[in-house]
Amino acid sequence: MSDFVNSFWSWYVTVIVIAAILYCVLVLWGSSKVKVKSAADNTTGHVWDGTLQEMNNPLPRWWVGLFVITIVFAVGYIVLYPTLGTSAGKLGWTSAGQHAKEGEKLAATIAPVYEKFKTMPVEEIAKDPKAQLIGDRLYQNFCAQCHGADARGSKSFPNLADRDWLGGDGGHEYIKTTIANGRMGNMPPMAAAVGTPDDVRNVAEYVMSLSGNATDPVKAALGKEKFAACAACHGTDGKGNQAVGAPNLTDNVWLHGFGTDFVVKMINEGKVNVMPAQKSKLTEDQLHVLAGYVWGLSRQTK
Repeated sequence: MSDFVNSFWSWYVTVIVIAAILYCVLVLWGSSKVKVKSAADNTTGHVWDGTLQEMNNPLPRWWVGLFVITIVFAVGYIVLYPTLGTSAGKLGWTSAGQHAKEGEKLAATIAPVYEKFKTMPVEEIAKDPKAQLIGDRLYQNFCAQCHGADARGSKSFPNLADRDWLGGDGGHEYIKTTIANGRMGNMPPMAAAVGTPDDVRNVAEYVMSLSGNATDPVKAALGKEKFAACAACHGTDGKGNQAVGAPNLTDNVWLHGFGTDFVVKMINEGKVNVMPAQKSKLTEDQLHVLAGYVWGLSRQTK
């Protein structure tokens, strides 16, 4: 209740809660005061199936007792827990606080499991069977949704099992920092800087030629001069710049798509790609093991 950003919803829930409790009280009170007229044989006059008659008996005491307990429980809950308006309740309980406590409890429980790996070099983590098993579980829980169960990625999601790294050297610390803090890749639309639509097409032809793909040699030659607009990030030789996360255009590794039309689209529209930070979900020891596991994946291929 106290977490709502708009007071309307807290009052909305408050009205419903109070109305429901008052309704229950009225029903209970009414059942004890209002008497239904009955015949001399204590029936209401309603008959089903020829002989099944409805009796005018009071509610069973156990049913009334449960009704009373329900009302008392509801009132007690309102006093102790956040229910009405912005009240935090006498216990000061919050879902965020409960989540934090559960997280601390879990961290304390799993700490002994990771104790062995705290100071273990990354090369040993990549070879240790237990560390690899734990790393694989962490990977499947936090990384596989985007990078795939086999870590080979898909369109717009990098392959973690190769040696191609956009924003760093692929070392353990770089991987660990990336997992913890996330990463944003941003290529702005460059069509205006390149020139006319023909110029954009020519630059795309030149970019494709850098990785040895078949292109129109005349258009590629014309595009080489216009490629200067791209050189600030990708370098004059097209080999990229890890400092700004600009990909190497000469290695024939394509993250978001392939072909001249795709390159034209990228130049015209640009691209923003985001990897979310995971540090709020993982302990320092878990980050160490997971980064070691991912580092080991990229060392399995040459």
